[in-house]
Amino acid sequence: MRLSRFFLPILRETPKEAEIISHRLMLRAGMIRQESSGIYAWLPLGKRVLDRVCGIVREEQNRAGAVELLMPTIQSADLWRESGRYDDYGKEMLRIKDRHERDMLFGPTNEEMVTEIFRSYVRSYRDLPLNLYHIQWKFRDEVRPRFGVMRSREFLMKDAYSFDLDAEGARTSYNRMFVAYLRTFARMGLRAIPMVADTGPIGGNLSHEFIILAPTGESEVFCHEDYLKLPVPGADVDFDDAAGLQGLVDGWTELYAATSEKHDEAAFDAIPDASRLSARGIEVGHIFYFGTKYSAPMRAVVSGQDGQEQPVHMGSYGIGPSRLVAAIVEANHDDKGIIWPEGVAPFDIGLANLKAGDASTDTVCADLYAKLQAGGKSVLYDDTDERPGSKFATLDLIGLPWQLVVGPKGLASGTVELKHRASGEKESLSTESALARLLG
Repeated sequence: MRLSRFFLPILRETPKEAEIISHRLMLRAGMIRQESSGIYAWLPLGKRVLDRVCGIVREEQNRAGAVELLMPTIQSADLWRESGRYDDYGKEMLRIKDRHERDMLFGPTNEEMVTEIFRSYVRSYRDLPLNLYHIQWKFRDEVRPRFGVMRSREFLMKDAYSFDLDAEGARTSYNRMFVAYLRTFARMGLRAIPMVADTGPIGGNLSHEFIILAPTGESEVFCHEDYLKLPVPGADVDFDDAAGLQGLVDGWTELYAATSEKHDEAAFDAIPDASRLSARGIEVGHIFYFGTKYSAPMRAVVSGQDGQEQPVHMGSYGIGPSRLVAAIVEANHDDKGIIWPEGVAPFDIGLANLKAGDASTDTVCADLYAKLQAGGKSVLYDDTDERPGSKFATLDLIGLPWQLVVGPKGLASGTVELKHRASGEKESLSTESALARLLG
């Protein structure tokens, strides 16, 4: 993509309303724009990151055996009355009426709707286990939206819902999502720690929040320091091996880790001083097992092997991709701007022409641009007539993993400059060597 044809509204000044670094940098980098309280437009650069985050989430859900569908944002209040949650949910639910005066709502979550879909089609234990997920916009009318997309009213959510015949099968489904979440966050360059958590309005008796440690985290969390070095399950993990999955989950839950709501001071104090870690944390995912909480009142039943009908056991599993983008920025930045992990960067490479209009730099840049794209790399080519200092500042701010700089002085000696954004290391290389490094 040529920058001269891209929409990248960079802000040189820090917006006054932005309280935390991710909000400041996402506004300055032209990723988002606030349209009203807690509601944001995702501008092209931000949308590219959001799409890459969703792509990783989708790949790992599919790998774990979940099946994608898409449910609507507007739901009937009648479904929520069936489950008993309509009057209990609180003011966070946006309640509306359609033109026929029917009670509707903008979905804050989808347990009721997916249960209604399930009960309409599934009748036998032979169709289980089943895990259905979607990636859809949600709305919760937060009393105090803040921190940009970290705590917004409208947000993008991946929510999956598992259906099993019994508690044993449901636990295996829970473990599949537990392991899939570890892999998902690792692929985004994040170290997520699963912590025992409160179930909140979702309900149930088993729940983990996946937390990344960050100074600007919303709440205090407590864990064993060894969580920072546990090996994440690899791509070869067998999601059909129930015993193997349980072993992985046991290894990731045998050490102490809890959110403030579930914190046990005595258990935490039993950890050796050198291994005790208390920090601020950002929630990036939350998983629940809640048994028959929804299936029983909503009559989501199947016939078991004995021919008798029984309510299915369910779980739900959430990841907020829009919130994740901000969390990644919180964990990856410096005083110059964002430092995107390669798995989620909006472009792989920023190509800067320091003298647009010069025949030699234009020719070399055009050649590099074509070859990098042919090699499968996404490139943001700065072909504008901005000053070099401005181009460098923009590239550092938007945080692309690699910067390839072409200028008359370098070309006079047969070189271009390659900079790795995360380390700051710069090298002067021939165009052939630079291409080999980036495409290798």
